[in-house]
Amino acid sequence: MFFVAGAKNSGRGGGGGGGNERRSIYQKFREVDLLDKKNTVTALKPGEDRAILLGLGMILSSVMMYFVLGITMLRSYADSVWTEEGMCLVLNSTVTADMNCSYSCGSDCWRVSKYPCLQVYVSINSTGRISRLSHNEEAEDASSECFYVPRCQRDSLAMHSMIMNISERLKVNQQVPCYYDPQEQQEAVLLTRLYDHTAVLHTLLWPSCMLTGGALIIMMVKLTQYLSRLCEEIGKIKR
Repeated sequence: MFFVAGAKNSGRGGGGGGGNERRSIYQKFREVDLLDKKNTVTALKPGEDRAILLGLGMILSSVMMYFVLGITMLRSYADSVWTEEGMCLVLNSTVTADMNCSYSCGSDCWRVSKYPCLQVYVSINSTGRISRLSHNEEAEDASSECFYVPRCQRDSLAMHSMIMNISERLKVNQQVPCYYDPQEQQEAVLLTRLYDHTAVLHTLLWPSCMLTGGALIIMMVKLTQYLSRLCEEIGKIKR
């Protein structure tokens, strides 16, 4: 009887030890699982923060680009009076006189050179009025008489050759597109504009893309956080 009782007691003790051992193994796996989830959460938070900072940085950069473009290109485009586009017929293209210009020859050194002044008169087909033609706004501001003002350089023969080539091209292509002032506040018309609507659209494309990309990054991060919280709440309800 003693041996039988001892065997039963030893069997009960062994079963309890096995149960405790199984519970300890389960707790270890549970702790590892919780640790992995904790590490995953802590690893996701810095990544989300970096993504949000990246999106905010892109948005801030695009706003700064909009500001710079607004006070430079967009302002010049809005202030320009040459808004109407038409076709101009070249009536006369002649070199009238030599104009003086100065070029740098070193620190605190300036020398004088000369370039021919080309005057071009055109007739605007849509209005019929005769006006003087300028290359662009810069040429009109630099000289109210000459069609084109080249960059001043020492070799005056090179500038003379450039102007004569322009004159010959205008004589061959007598009909050229031009921009004029519909209010007739400016008598001169322009061959090209520095900033037309196409150039403005192309320039605004990059900051617009950066602004859209930054907003999308922030929206994706917020959507990911919302879905994560939603999955967590659904898991709590199932438990």
